[in-house]
Amino acid sequence: MNLNDELQAVEKVVDRLTKRFPNVPRSSVERAVREEHQNFSGRPIRDFVPVLVEHGVKERLRKQ
Repeated sequence: MNLNDELQAVEKVVDRLTKRFPNVPRSSVERAVREEHQNFSGRPIRDFVPVLVEHGVKERLRKQ
């Protein structure tokens, strides 16, 4: 997965989570996804980053 593909997949994560958590403002979802995505910066294997980001943010939003 190249960087462009990864960024597009992460944007789709924002879309899915915004629909799943309609009571959370999109800007909050975007911020959480950005923060979670940064946790994977510099990691060599990128194929599963969007999935891991989505999982991490779902857990954060459920706790709100």
